[in-house]
Amino acid sequence: MAQATASGVSEQYTQSDGVPYRLYLRQDQIPTQWYNLRADMPEPPEPMRLPDGKVAEAADIAPVFCDALVAQELDDTTAYFDIPEGVQEMYKVYRPSPLCRAYNLERALGTPARIYYKFEGNNTSGSHKLNSAIAQAYYAKEQDLDKITTETGAGQWGTALSEAADHFGVDLDVFMVKCSYEQKPFRRSIMETFNATVTPSPSDTTEIGRKMLADNPSSTGSLGTAISEAVERALHVPENKGRYQLGSVLNQVLLHQSVIGLESYTALEELGEYPDIVIGCAGGGSNLGGLISPFMRDKLNGTHPDTRFVAVEPASCPSLTRGRYAYDFADTGQTCPLVKMYTLGNGFQPSPDHAGGLRYHGMSPIVSKLKHDGYMEAVAVKQTDVFAAAEEFARLETILPAPESAHAIYQAIQEAKACAESGEEKVILFGLTGTGYFDMYAYEAFNKGEMTDHVPTDEELEAGFATIPSIPGIQ
Repeated sequence: MAQATASGVSEQYTQSDGVPYRLYLRQDQIPTQWYNLRADMPEPPEPMRLPDGKVAEAADIAPVFCDALVAQELDDTTAYFDIPEGVQEMYKVYRPSPLCRAYNLERALGTPARIYYKFEGNNTSGSHKLNSAIAQAYYAKEQDLDKITTETGAGQWGTALSEAADHFGVDLDVFMVKCSYEQKPFRRSIMETFNATVTPSPSDTTEIGRKMLADNPSSTGSLGTAISEAVERALHVPENKGRYQLGSVLNQVLLHQSVIGLESYTALEELGEYPDIVIGCAGGGSNLGGLISPFMRDKLNGTHPDTRFVAVEPASCPSLTRGRYAYDFADTGQTCPLVKMYTLGNGFQPSPDHAGGLRYHGMSPIVSKLKHDGYMEAVAVKQTDVFAAAEEFARLETILPAPESAHAIYQAIQEAKACAESGEEKVILFGLTGTGYFDMYAYEAFNKGEMTDHVPTDEELEAGFATIPSIPGIQ
């Protein structure tokens, strides 16, 4: 039954043990500060560098990013950043997001584990991406820019930034990875509804795009290529009035996404719970980094040293599990600065799998550093296994997940099955980052038995590794 309680929970659907199916925090419990995990890491991620190996300074990246975002990107010591009032007001439109207990899934698996998921799909963009999009568009408006540009894979980031840019009155160009542009036309339609210009990438509208098409006329695109096109477009806006905005990977984005973890932390605290395992899908690292941030802080400071963190990536684009920890370009056109991350090489061409948001050659420097230093695990899974888990979850929990989110669902099921065998009553938390209602071509392919799995060979990976740059004195 829906009810209001003394604790201020606005809506609860209770089970016999008193834990609600869905728990919504009060509006005044929405975070008013973002949490910067770097400030509490034993060693921060390696610094961003220019192609000559020089450590990047604010002046070096200011032509690409908004000034406020540059400051956030380079700050490894400030633990908390105030969320601007204009951003807070927009957060109130769709936040807090619910923390859900997966009772039906638990029963179906016969597990003693308690499974929770933070559901970020309750907004028009259908994903967690809006948390950073609102912040980035706000800063662009504050800087009085004429245009912002971006890339998008599955379309969730492009959709989110389109909404945010339209709200703040900023013009937006989106370069959408070509295979996703074709697979997910309705996400493109939403972007256009919010007045964004959407171009399939690689395109003939940029110098880098034309070069990519000349090299491979049938290219299905990649996030790395779309980033290159978006950066080029931003740098050519007259009077230096354009900036590029990124939906994942960089420190600034993980900072904004910390609202996911902070809300989850407070909600679990109200329930008297604490996760033994925290799971997130991993493409660039935004939702994963945001979800784990306050829990990882507890692991690092010794409050909860035994919590496990599991990143789940597609076997077709296995940067964390088969990549190299090295400095690499964030984009295929090699126009962006270098970041130290797990990478498959900026020239790696992923297969056109349906989890478009996870088809990126690298990984967040924060997530990469945590994995490299032994604080996080990573697994890679095939997309047919992922879709089987997605459909099982949808039938039981009534939410059709995005293919990206379904990677986390798959791993949560595996962990819960292990608890069923061992009898351990572990608490499992995973991120359900978005809905899959614009991914029906993918679900149709799976249901018809037409979906295939591609796992890159060592030879394919070596071709990508060959594009990792050599930096004298560094690597």
